[in-house]
Amino acid sequence: MMRPLFPLLLLGLLRPFTAGCPLALTQLCGPTDGDIYRYHANTLNDGRTVNFSDYRGKSVLFINYGELNALHEEMKPLGLTILGFPCNQFGKQEPGQKHEILPGLMHVRPGNGFVPNFLLFEKGDVNGKDEQEVFTFLKKSCPPVGELLGDPSRLFWGPMKLSDIKWNFEKFLVGPDGKPAMRWHPSISIPQVRADIRKYLLLQLYTQQRLN
Repeated sequence: MMRPLFPLLLLGLLRPFTAGCPLALTQLCGPTDGDIYRYHANTLNDGRTVNFSDYRGKSVLFINYGELNALHEEMKPLGLTILGFPCNQFGKQEPGQKHEILPGLMHVRPGNGFVPNFLLFEKGDVNGKDEQEVFTFLKKSCPPVGELLGDPSRLFWGPMKLSDIKWNFEKFLVGPDGKPAMRWHPSISIPQVRADIRKYLLLQLYTQQRLN
């Protein structure tokens, strides 16, 4: 499976982890000022600017390719939207130019004609001095997951901070109010993330029905 980074912006939570524990591989995010709706990004295909305020009130997931098509298909009826952000800061695993990324997904990794059924944005940094502002916001809003960044020779940014995204497949969960709710370490599996998302989305539907 290909491992270029789409740090994840989901929407939900629901696992009994304690926020603030530096060793925890999943963290609950604390109260924060602001939300993701002030940020935007350009799409990979046509460079169109998408304002994240377009997703107000929706569940949004930022993460890698691979199992994401199936996850998107399964959770879309419950209100989940997936957005992908390629990044080349982890082992130089996404070296392709803008026009090479989609063909690379189709023919190389994951290959087998893979076409993402979710929106991809232009490649950019998620750590360091040139990181995209939305990831600065996400990292400030959630405690770090794990303590180690890994082999410095395979990490391509500076300066390095404990709060940085550790590797491909790190994930952030954002609520329908645009505020981060949970953060996952890269080692947390997609099946576990799927279970968390499903619990959260069902809870959201139940809560909305009660309010109505």
